[in-house]
Order: sequence, then structure tokens, then C-alpha cells
Amino acid sequence: MKQGRRALALCAMIALIAMTATAVPAMAERKSGASANATSAKAKQTTRQFTGVVTALDKTSLTVEKGGKNARTLVFTRNAEMRTVGGDLEKDSRVTVHYRTEGRELVAVRVVVKPANGDHQ
Repeated sequence: MKQGRRALALCAMIALIAMTATAVPAMAERKSGASANATSAKAKQTTRQFTGVVTALDKTSLTVEKGGKNARTLVFTRNAEMRTVGGDLEKDSRVTVHYRTEGRELVAVRVVVKPANGDHQ
């Protein structure tokens, strides 16, 4: 009788181990897939900043150049959602562009126009 109980307990333990072994990788896969989706959603919402002088401006794009030691020029895509704060956006204005990356495109979300050196508020 004791041997029958031991055999039954042993079979139950083996079955439990087998179920756990198959469930753990599936749970890990679901968890990593969820974190990858969360990361891509977070990346879409993340904005960056770039400060410089407007060198070119049209209806669909905005080109801003940063001078100095690490000079860079970035071209931003303008869309209907873009907001302008602090004044009129025009060539030679000093601006800070808040943008997000969509594929290989830099999309301007908000542009803050800085006052000229003589226009302190």
C-alpha cells in the first residue's frame, strides 16, 4: 500500500515538473513581448530637444543649425500638430525644437522661439 502511494506521489511530482517546465518559457516569451511593445510605445512618445538658429523654413520642413565646436544641422518635418510658442517662427530666429523620431524622419512637435539678444522680457 505504501509503495502504491509513493508511486502515485512520484507520478504527480513528475507531472507537475513537466507542466512547470513548459509553462515557464511561454510566460517568459509573453513577458518579453509585452516589454518590447511597451518600449516601442515609449519610444514613440519620447521627445528630444535641439536648439539653434533657423536657416530655412517652408510649409513642410524646418532647418535648424547649431554652431560651435559640435556644429550640426537638422531638418525637421512640420505637420499640423506642431505648436509654436514665444513668437513668430522666421528665418534667423533662435529656437528650441522639441521633436520625435518616426522612422528616419524627425517630426517637430513644438517649437519655442527664443527672444533676440536685445529683446529681454
